[in-house]
Amino acid sequence: MLYVAIGADIVIAAAKFLVAAGTGSSAMLTEGVHSLVDTGNELLLLHGLRRGRRAVDELHPFGYGKTTYVWSLIVALLVFSVGGGVSIYEGIDRMSGSPVLTDPTWNYVVLAVAAMVQSWSWWVSHQEFDRHRRSGDSLWRASQRDMDVLGFTVFVINTGSMIGIGMAVLGVSLSHALGNPYLDPAASVLIGLVLIASAGLLARKSVSLLVGVSLDHDQLAQLRRIINDDPAVESVGHLLTMRLGPDSVLLTAAVRFQRRLSLDEVEQAIERLEQAIKAHDPAILHLYLESRAIKQAARSAAQATAPGPAQASTAMAP
Repeated sequence: MLYVAIGADIVIAAAKFLVAAGTGSSAMLTEGVHSLVDTGNELLLLHGLRRGRRAVDELHPFGYGKTTYVWSLIVALLVFSVGGGVSIYEGIDRMSGSPVLTDPTWNYVVLAVAAMVQSWSWWVSHQEFDRHRRSGDSLWRASQRDMDVLGFTVFVINTGSMIGIGMAVLGVSLSHALGNPYLDPAASVLIGLVLIASAGLLARKSVSLLVGVSLDHDQLAQLRRIINDDPAVESVGHLLTMRLGPDSVLLTAAVRFQRRLSLDEVEQAIERLEQAIKAHDPAILHLYLESRAIKQAARSAAQATAPGPAQASTAMAP
């Protein structure tokens, strides 16, 4: 998915810059910057993906999965500053002395080609994003549940690019048809605002994952139901989860087992629960079940094997 997006944006950026140089269109120049920024961002995401796949080590026992969230946040900042900021500056600057477009033919040709290539890239990213989407989920709800911030980032970038192309077409066509030199740079400002909005979505998602967002309410309810359905379980207390990466979740659960169970039976129940939970969601790689019943059973066993007062005093006699 990332390679498709990178290849598409490189071709599109080169074409947009060539036409912008030939026609003087502010919207085309802004679109060229947009595609160039997208290419750089996707390369950064690819770097973050590779860094996040490093093996677990002593200093990082839960892995490097959150590295991808760091790089997605960096991408959001670049989209905001370089993409949105430069686009708005370019549009405002061109408003002071921008000539009316005389022949926008090449603008339309390049924008049409860009729309086709970008549509293909968008469709690939949408298919990948849709793969994690549950039946009946809206795109927004699916984006909140999905841990693959890279897929979400590429999808948002591609969607922003499609909207930007539409605005560029609108700005070029209206500027040429009405003979108004301000409409073309105005499109640049609008494209910049779209980029800033996209950056806001990306930053919100990345920050929530970095600070340790939990699984959503439905996912927690399903996990609670799986634990409660085991015959050895009397009740379930808190369920704490944290997303550690695109394919890694930490789960801790407070479980009260039936008091009549022996320590061996409790251990068997824990093994069953681990298998059931990981079968339901393979991303739960780190699972910790805490139970007072285990502590009480262990304490009772220790007291049963400990020497009594008389035995202790005999053992200490010389």
